[in-house]
Amino acid sequence: MSPEIEILIIFSSFLGLLIIGMSVPIAIAIPGLIYLYLQGGMPALNSLGFITWGSMNSFTLTAVPLFIFMAEILGASGLSSRIYKGLSKLVAPLPGGLLQTNIAGSALFASVSGSSVATAASLGRVALPQLLARNYSQPLAAGSLAAGGTLGILIPPSIAMIIYGTFTQTSVPQLFMAGLIPGLMLTGLFMLYLAVHALIIPSAAPREKGIASMAEFIKALGEVAPFILLIGGTIGLLYGGFVTTTEAATIGCSLAIIIGFVFGNLTWSKLLQAARVTIIFVGNILFLVLAAYIFSAAVSFSGIGEDITEFVTGLELTRLQFFLCVFLLLTLLGCLIESLGIIVIMVPLLYPMLGHYDIDPLLFGVVVVLFVELAQITPPMGINIFIIQSIWEGKLGSVIRGTIPFCLLILLAAFLVIGFPELALWLPNQMLP
Repeated sequence: MSPEIEILIIFSSFLGLLIIGMSVPIAIAIPGLIYLYLQGGMPALNSLGFITWGSMNSFTLTAVPLFIFMAEILGASGLSSRIYKGLSKLVAPLPGGLLQTNIAGSALFASVSGSSVATAASLGRVALPQLLARNYSQPLAAGSLAAGGTLGILIPPSIAMIIYGTFTQTSVPQLFMAGLIPGLMLTGLFMLYLAVHALIIPSAAPREKGIASMAEFIKALGEVAPFILLIGGTIGLLYGGFVTTTEAATIGCSLAIIIGFVFGNLTWSKLLQAARVTIIFVGNILFLVLAAYIFSAAVSFSGIGEDITEFVTGLELTRLQFFLCVFLLLTLLGCLIESLGIIVIMVPLLYPMLGHYDIDPLLFGVVVVLFVELAQITPPMGINIFIIQSIWEGKLGSVIRGTIPFCLLILLAAFLVIGFPELALWLPNQMLP
């Protein structure tokens, strides 16, 4: 049997397991184990101990549970409501009103959560009731929250970038820096679109009152200040080169606990519940990483990875055509699996091709995350669409209509980064000695 037929069978098995309802890690692991056995028999399976140790023995991965715990603490303490309230006073007077608060709030919350789903769910629960009560356009309100949630895997810290860095041995602090300008650019594009939409169709977004006094401004700023302190204490120290990624996450957890008790309504029982949720979530992520390493080991053992690289490079695609192929592949996979699943499956296969196209791994990491962001809200299966629809309990079609313009903006941002690599590479280059 030719290698091409073998890999086709394995991928078909993977997709078949997903379709019948298997969880993503199991759907990855089973074909990987079968393929490993077919290639080397029982001796190949004896390597599973080394694979398991190698996949989990990563200092970089220790930051994942800490950043997730930090986000869970903030959610448990009710601080997401506080940030939305403060930003609604500072940002809502712009054209688009509270819709602008959705994006600004998502960007700020993303800078401490690292998760698309956590960002969309946390702000969605706070914002949607207010938006619907004030007669904002339902598709626009739902679309802005679903799209705003995607900023959670681009604006650092990003769990997706940590996983990418683990698989490619790329510096996570530099990946965080690479995602900052594209993340802020995408935030600006979202807010610009909402402002233009509100100016053209005023009924879509009622005008909100601005801040009436200096005392009100100081109060609104005070609502946002805890998050600014948290960002400065984690990402600021990381960017300054004073701490490692894991140390920054540890500091972030400590500050989140203090801020939660002082400014929020965090209790010891809520802290314990946040720890339980973190353990379950991290267990799923690490199982996914292990399954991906098993699959990658099977591919490496058979040599099919090199065959795929030779096949793609033999097509003599241009750099832009290669990115277009990656875009189509990741978007299609996004209809079946969530963001981390896409990264752990595809990055080990695509990464060896970067040298042929002279693509910087940092740039590729940002572009992959942007494409994965797009998959999060691509109709009809983007996960953020269902997160917002489940909170709202409205029509799925309305959420989908609202997300389409944001899909186009993410695509625009991705190709701006591809066309102007310095958007992603300038800040990381400033970190080099």
